[in-house]
Amino acid sequence: MAIGSKNLTPEGLDKIEDSVLIEELKKAKEELFNLRFQSATGQLESHGRLRAVKRDIARIYTIIRERELGIRAVPAVAAAAPATKAKKAAAAPAAATEEA
Repeated sequence: MAIGSKNLTPEGLDKIEDSVLIEELKKAKEELFNLRFQSATGQLESHGRLRAVKRDIARIYTIIRERELGIRAVPAVAAAAPATKAKKAAAAPAAATEEA
């Protein structure tokens, strides 16, 4: 996913797992550092890119925080995996009691 692009909409971020969001956040922070360095040395060509990357970082932080608070749902793929483990764990004691 490109940082600062139209692909980084809140609707698009809803479908991404937390681990991938953290990786995208690291990439965006690294890019922001490089852009600031370019700006300080006078090599920055696109000043609008700074603004776009800052907004992307804010979007990612917002999505992560909303998931922590339960405002925004966790992606279905990530939410379904723990549920199946819970079902298996619940089924294991039941099977053990049937065998005994």
